[in-house]
Amino acid sequence: MIERVRPDADRVRVVRGCAPTLDADRSVLDDVVARAADSDAPALRVWTPHRQLAFGRRDARSDGYERAREVAERRGYPPIERSVGGRAVAYTGTTVAFAAVIPAEDPRQGLEDRYEAATAAVVRSLRTIGVPARRGEPEASFCPGDYSVQGHGKIAGLAQRIGRDAARVSGVVVADSHAEIAAVLAEVYDALDVPFDPDSVGSVARSGGPAASGTVIDALVDAFCGSLARESVDVDSVRDGSTSRDLDEPNRRA
Repeated sequence: MIERVRPDADRVRVVRGCAPTLDADRSVLDDVVARAADSDAPALRVWTPHRQLAFGRRDARSDGYERAREVAERRGYPPIERSVGGRAVAYTGTTVAFAAVIPAEDPRQGLEDRYEAATAAVVRSLRTIGVPARRGEPEASFCPGDYSVQGHGKIAGLAQRIGRDAARVSGVVVADSHAEIAAVLAEVYDALDVPFDPDSVGSVARSGGPAASGTVIDALVDAFCGSLARESVDVDSVRDGSTSRDLDEPNRRA
């Protein structure tokens, strides 16, 4: 995907791992974006975020927002508001998130190309691990959007944020726990008065692939980076500003 939208790139900075707390982890991606913009080199962060329920801006303006937050808290999902994406998304602790950061002089150009390339990369990554993935989503899915991926139910959704010097294509891939996600989102979406079908929630495991988040992460890294060299950086290095480099990046856990 990155080769397609940045044909001049020769390597990708790949950031894995999760910061020790939810608040600390939320700041990591900002650091990744800033470093990519400063270096004019693309970056890819792929990880398993802390258990949480991320609400979109439209949710926050809903009359039922406070009740939806109470539902999330009661079910053990700390509620947060995110800057990209549409409707509420639940992360169980094994759910995979990714963000491809593409530096550009004018990130407003090429928006559709980045969406198309990233969606194709997610489909390709899932197919390599045995999921019959295809673009699209069932009706009344969580966080509905044009750039979604389905197998047996919706597995992934994508969003894009445009900054001054870089574009960020982000997404979520449900590895397993689709029943748990469906249960909490059913209550949350009901509070928000948004149509939602619990059976529309899919996962890699439900679609015949491996439930292991690490396997999903490896497949995403391969699909997004392609033949580009990979500079592997752990999340602690990003937080303290140092680097940890391995161009032959081995498989690692999230």
